[in-house]
Amino acid sequence: MAEPTSGWERVRNSRVLGPARALIRVWRSSLWVRVMTTTVVVGLVAVGALGALLSGQVRDGLFEERRDQILADAAARTEAAQERFDSQIASNEQDVQDVALDVVRSLQEGSVGNAGVLLMRGPEAEGPTDLLLPVTDGALAELIEPELREAVRAESFQQWQSVSLPAAVEAGPTPGIAVGSTVTLPIVGEHEIYFIYSLATEAQTLEVLQQVLVVGAVSLILLLVAMAWYLARQVLDPVRVAARTASRLADGRLDERMPVRGGDELGVLGSAFNDMAQSLQDQIERLAELSRMQQRFVSDVSHELRTPLTTIRMAAEVLHSERDSFDPVQARSAELLATQVDRFESLLADLLEISRFDAGSAVLDVEEIDVYRVVERVVEETAPLADGHGSELKLSAPEGDCTADIDPRRVERILRNLLVNAIEHGEGGPIEVQVGANEAAVSVTVRDHGIGMTAPEAKRLFDRFWRADPARTRTLGGTGLGLAISQEDARLHGGTLEAWGIPGDGANFRLTVPRRAGLTVTEHPLALVPERPEVPVSPRHEPEDPAGPATVPRLADHDLEMGR
Repeated sequence: MAEPTSGWERVRNSRVLGPARALIRVWRSSLWVRVMTTTVVVGLVAVGALGALLSGQVRDGLFEERRDQILADAAARTEAAQERFDSQIASNEQDVQDVALDVVRSLQEGSVGNAGVLLMRGPEAEGPTDLLLPVTDGALAELIEPELREAVRAESFQQWQSVSLPAAVEAGPTPGIAVGSTVTLPIVGEHEIYFIYSLATEAQTLEVLQQVLVVGAVSLILLLVAMAWYLARQVLDPVRVAARTASRLADGRLDERMPVRGGDELGVLGSAFNDMAQSLQDQIERLAELSRMQQRFVSDVSHELRTPLTTIRMAAEVLHSERDSFDPVQARSAELLATQVDRFESLLADLLEISRFDAGSAVLDVEEIDVYRVVERVVEETAPLADGHGSELKLSAPEGDCTADIDPRRVERILRNLLVNAIEHGEGGPIEVQVGANEAAVSVTVRDHGIGMTAPEAKRLFDRFWRADPARTRTLGGTGLGLAISQEDARLHGGTLEAWGIPGDGANFRLTVPRRAGLTVTEHPLALVPERPEVPVSPRHEPEDPAGPATVPRLADHDLEMGR
C-alpha cells in the first residue's frame, strides 16, 4: 500500500507545487508584476487597517454616546416612576397591581428607542409572591442576566449591560442595552425595574458608514492600481526599450538607438545609452577596418613574396645541386638555405590559406568518399616519418561504412598535421589512429603517449604561432599554423576538432565531420577522453600535472592557431 500512497502524494504535490512554481517564475521574471503586486498588497493592507481603525472609532463613539443618553434617560424614568409610586395610595395588592401596570405603560409609551420595561420582584420584597408584575414583552425577561440582577441588588445606583435583542423584537438580532435599578412599591416593598433600549439606529448608521468605507477603499485601491500601472509604464517602458535595443546591438545592428524624450533621469539614461552604443559602434567599425587592413596586408604581402621567393628557390636549388663541389662549410650553408627556403615557402602557403579563412573566401570541394581510405592513405604517407622517430602507427579499421561528403584535400591536411604533431611530441611511443562512424557523423582520433599537455596549455593549443615550450626546437619543421588551419578546415566542414591530454601521458585529438554536407555535428562516434592509458608511462616523462587532464573545447569564437 506504500507505493499507491506515495504515487498519490506525488500527483497531489505536483498539482499544488506546479501553479506555485509558475507563479514564482512569473514573479522573478517580471519587474512589472512585482511592482503591481507590491503596490496592490501594500494598498490593501493600508486601506484595510485604516478602514478597521475608522470603523472601530466610529462604532465606539456611537456606542458611548448612545449609552450615556440611555443611562440618563433610564435614570430620569426611574426617578419619575419612583415619584409615581410614592404619590399613590394603595390599600391592597390589587391597587398595587394597577399602579404598577399604569406606571410601566406610561414609561414605555413616552420613550424613544425603548424596546421594553420590566418590573421584577426583589429579594427583600414584602407581601404575596403571586403579584402579577407588568412587563411590556415577556421575551425581554430572558435578556436579564443573573449577573445584572445581582449587581442591581448589590449597588445603590443603576447598572447596565449589553444585550442582543431577539428577532421577535426587531427585524433581526439587534444590539441593545439593558439598564436596571431598584424602586419601592407601596405595600410590597422594593422591586427591580429594567429598561431595554435598542441600538438599531446606531447599527444602521454604522452599517452605512462601513459601506461608504468599503466603496472608498475599493475606489482608492483602483486608483492605486491605476497610478502604479502608469508609474510602472513610465519607468519600465524605457527599461524594456533599452533591453530591446541592447539585444539588437548584440545581434549586430549597430545603428540601433533608444528614443530620448525629455531631460529627466530616464532621458539622461537614454542619452548615455545612445552615447555608449555610438562609442561601441565606432570602436567595432574601427577594429573591423583594422582587421580588414591586416588581412589585406597579409594577403598582399604573401602574394608579393611569391615572385622573389621563386627566384630565391631557383638560386637555392642551383647551389644545393652543386654543394658537392663546395667546401664543407659552404656545402652545409647551401643545405640550410634550401631547407629554410622550403620552410619559408610552406609558411607563405599557410599565410595565404589563413588569409582566405579570414576573408571568408575558403570553399569546400566536396565529394562523397570513404573517410577510412583517406586516413589509410595519410597513415601510409607518414609511416616513414614515424619510423624515423621510433614511433609505430596503428590504424584501427571501423566496423561499418565510413563514407561522408568531405573535401579530401582539406581532410588529408588535417590528418597529416595531427599525425606529424603526434610524431613530433610522441617521444617515440606508439600512435593509435582510430576511425568510427554512426548515422550522422564520422570521427577520427589520433592518440599519442608523449609529453601531453596541461590545462593552461590546452586553452592555447590552437593559437596561431603558439608553442608550449618556446625553447623546444621543431624537429619536423612546421610553420606554427598547422593546427589553426586544421581547426578552420574542420569548421568549414561543419565539424569539430578537439583535443585532450594529460602531462606525461600524451594527448588525444578527435576530428568529427558530418556525413552530409551542410549539416553540423551534434554527436561523436568516438570518445575524446580514453577510458584508461593504453601503454605504461615512460620513466622519462614528467609527473602528472595536479591540475588534472586537459580538454580543449570546441573553439568557435576566436582565431584557432598552431599546436603544441
